[in-house]
Amino acid sequence: MQPAADTLVIACGALAREIAALKRANHWSSLAVQCLPAQLHNRPEQIAPAVEAAIRAARPRYAHIFVAYGECGTRGALDAVLAAQGVERLPGAHCYEFLATAEVFAQLSAAEPGTFYLTDFLLRHFQRLVVVPLGLDRHPELVQEYFRHYRRLVYLSQAPRAGAIEAARAIADSFGFAFEHRSTGYGELGTRLAKVAARQERLAWQA
Repeated sequence: MQPAADTLVIACGALAREIAALKRANHWSSLAVQCLPAQLHNRPEQIAPAVEAAIRAARPRYAHIFVAYGECGTRGALDAVLAAQGVERLPGAHCYEFLATAEVFAQLSAAEPGTFYLTDFLLRHFQRLVVVPLGLDRHPELVQEYFRHYRRLVYLSQAPRAGAIEAARAIADSFGFAFEHRSTGYGELGTRLAKVAARQERLAWQA
């Protein structure tokens, strides 16, 4: 059983691979991770209750908890839960912002408000999370309706993967969007988790 001083990261399932990569690369063995289903993003009103339930369940075991979510369309509900529980989260409105960093995302948004963003996770699961749920596999003509206000696709990549840029460009071409690629790495996800891990290391030394 882990000591009570250990830290739990409650994370969006869409960040599972990235957090695992960061843990391996930085040897953050003291950080435990619990991922909630990525599909919660289809029902953002369910994110705050799911995170709250996870926090309450973890309290007896973990003295410190960090939430790896952005605001994610919860309309303030997630921040209200975290304020009541005394728990911090990643900065920003969503993963596009904290992966790109707030400054870069603001520049991208100002340059073209009609931008569709891809991350590594969304690119890997584009068919399952975008094409099929929106019915574009059955009615491709709906692209013009759903995305009529979009002009550009920006692929925010976290780690190099063979063929990924070409796959993202193909999606942009199929939708008639201009294409741009930005290699963001892990952005604020990596920065904030490093701080959480460093705090845990200090606690371990003091124990």
